[in-house]
Amino acid sequence: MKPFLPSLLPTLRSSTRRRRGFLAAVVLAAAGMSLPQLPAIAQSGPWSAEQWVGTWGAAPAGPPLVAQTQSFSNQTLRLIVHTSIGGPRVRIRISNELGTTPLRIGEAHVARRQAGAAIVDGSDRPLTFSGMRSIVIPPGAPVLSDPVDLDVPALSDLAVSLHLPDTVQATTIHGSAFQTNYVSLPGNFTNAATLPTERTITSWPFLTEVDVNTPANAAIVALGDSITDGSNTTIDTNRRWPDLLALRLQTTRELVSAPNGIATLLAPNARLGVVNRGIGGNRLLRDPGEQPLFGRAALARFDRDVLATAGVRYLIVLIGINDIGHPGTGTIPASEAVTAQDLIAGYRQLIARAHAKGIAIYGATLTPFEGTVFPGYYTLEKEQVRQAVNNWIRSGDEFDGVIDFERAVRDPAHPTRMLPAYDSGDHLHPNDLGMQAMANAIPLDLFRSVAFGTGTSTGTGTGVAGPGSKGATGKTGTAAPAVPAAAQPALR
Repeated sequence: MKPFLPSLLPTLRSSTRRRRGFLAAVVLAAAGMSLPQLPAIAQSGPWSAEQWVGTWGAAPAGPPLVAQTQSFSNQTLRLIVHTSIGGPRVRIRISNELGTTPLRIGEAHVARRQAGAAIVDGSDRPLTFSGMRSIVIPPGAPVLSDPVDLDVPALSDLAVSLHLPDTVQATTIHGSAFQTNYVSLPGNFTNAATLPTERTITSWPFLTEVDVNTPANAAIVALGDSITDGSNTTIDTNRRWPDLLALRLQTTRELVSAPNGIATLLAPNARLGVVNRGIGGNRLLRDPGEQPLFGRAALARFDRDVLATAGVRYLIVLIGINDIGHPGTGTIPASEAVTAQDLIAGYRQLIARAHAKGIAIYGATLTPFEGTVFPGYYTLEKEQVRQAVNNWIRSGDEFDGVIDFERAVRDPAHPTRMLPAYDSGDHLHPNDLGMQAMANAIPLDLFRSVAFGTGTSTGTGTGVAGPGSKGATGKTGTAAPAVPAAAQPALR
């Protein structure tokens, strides 16, 4: 028998109080409507043609404990990333934000990945930084590469090669990539068709974002913990729920009637990138405590991991289960226990900060964790906090929309537990099938109707949700009125 698959669509609620004066972008609702268009870009300033959107990203943490710290000496890293959206130009972001000494990049290249550590013939592109092939990144800083022409397909693999000529420690790193990456023998092999590999790693040192330059596109950021990061999913298969959401956005076809009356099958959400900012062990309210690779609190890393993402227009928040479960486990004191009101106050800060920058923010319910194998992580009191938080997310009418991940993966016969078919085995993290159920529970309508606020534009994307305004008319899939192009602000 096939496992039960909930088919619940998350709820979008309208609020008269929070929809005053809002404008909305076009949404596909019924045959006969014109093809939906993302808002026009304000064509002013020297950067008006540069419309960068994140196609991949990882949230850095660190510096690691001494026993966990990776070192490289005159070696080339070949880091594999899976794109969500495509484009004709590309740039990368390298981070030394958690380092305490300068980081020298001797040379960097980007190419399409063939297989393993091999790249597609003719696709290799050298990168520069402020016009230079080499750059020294100060402690605490990131750098963006200069753009380079490269046809980047959606849902494809890129190989980013970084030569580290000095002996360096990976103090800024995403520790759990669930992706095989490659470390070379000594030397600069950034342009090698096949990397001479000394060892493999399953982390992403220093690399935190890949952007594509393409008009009328925007990014969705997934902010979360290990469930968003992809813990316990199959390595090298991109089965994290943000990856599977990106797959849905690119492949879901709908019958659209164009102005000429000819119906065409299109993927109306294919212009949206998805950037995964999940970190295993991460908490909303507190820094990592015993494990630096758990990352700074989501409230502390919000500007770096959300607001700094190119083209960010939407934010999905799934975080808080570690705030509930961690206290009283390992070396994390029970005194760090949280109440539902503590978490709600934190969510309200995320909402206010997202709305201040014109980003629509969707709250996701916390998934079941009864029976988890981690000692002390689950108690009846902690379960009561989780349920109170979920009740507030569903009924509080403060997020711009609700994604009910709990209902998507819970066992209908035992709702405080995960459905066995979706359980990775630790009764906390979904398996590949559970990740698919989560991705399926996200209605794509959330990303088509965007209310416009009064914030100023910074020109990094293509349209924004207004602060405090709903991203739809209050019903999933309901159309919103069209907005004349002249009235549409550029995306911040």
